[in-house]
Formats: sequence, C-alpha cells, structure tokens
Amino acid sequence: MTFEDVLWLVASVLGIFTIIIIITRVFGLRTFAKMSSFDFASTIAVGSVLASIILNSDYSLLKGGIVLTAIIGFQTLFSYLVRKNSLFKRWFTNKPQIIMWNGKILHSRLKACNVGESDLIAKLREANVHDFSEVKAVIFESTGDVSVIHNSSNKDIEPTLLHDVNTHDLYV
Repeated sequence: MTFEDVLWLVASVLGIFTIIIIITRVFGLRTFAKMSSFDFASTIAVGSVLASIILNSDYSLLKGGIVLTAIIGFQTLFSYLVRKNSLFKRWFTNKPQIIMWNGKILHSRLKACNVGESDLIAKLREANVHDFSEVKAVIFESTGDVSVIHNSSNKDIEPTLLHDVNTHDLYV
C-alpha cells in the first residue's frame, strides 16, 4: 500500500462520514434507530455501502452519498407510510408476539416465532427474572428484540402497553 493509497483511504472515511452526519441531521434521529425490521435492514444496507465506498476505489463519494441518501430517504418514506396508513402498516410490518404470559411459556408461539426456549430463558435472565411467576408477559418485538414485563407484586399490565401486540387467544 502506498502513501497515496493511505491518504485516499483516510480521505474516503472522512468524506463518507461527513456525508452520513449531514444525512442524519437532515432525516433525523430515526436514521439509525432499530424501531422496525425495515429500519434494521436499512442500517445493514448503509453499513454495506459505507464499507464498499471506503474499501473500493471504483466507488466515488458522490455515488456513495446518493446511494446513502436514497436508502435513508426510502426508510423515512416507509416509516411515514407505516405511521399514516393502517393498511400499509398491516401489510409491511410484523406484529409483536407474546411468547410468555402470566408465568407460562407459550410453546406454540415460540415455535411460530422461531425462538427456542433456551433463548427465551436467556432473555429472562437478562431481565433479572428470578421466578417464572414474576413474568407478566414476554413480547417478541417486530424488531427481533425481546421485552420482558415482570414484577413480584402481581401488578396488572397497563393495556396500552399491549395495544399493538398479538393477544389473540389470551385473556388480557
């Protein structure tokens, strides 16, 4: 690698990260949030484009900036349509799924979500659950994250917390 190659590499990194900062300022905080599976896919695509621009001298910063703007612009449009159009939301987003309810593991839902019982138990440990009886609900979010709602005082769950969750066949 020549000194000129090193300078080009450093200049590419500085240039593309400057472009990313500008795009993030224009499109807002959601740019790298993992609020939906589409956001996650967009973040991976951005990472791939960044690597390609930095490591491949055939790609220009301008071309990379255009591609990044297009990806993040489409992500912004997608999130807007999901917020504003219930039909679009239903067709293009996954509904969060309850995989454990009132201390009971829902094995059929685990299977439907392709989650193993050992994965669920690991998430319970992360949430500092001491006993299954403390668990009010475990929700497999549309992002792939797992949310654990638990308490030892047997408080009820605020219904609003479950408004977009698939509670079919549960007594909520």
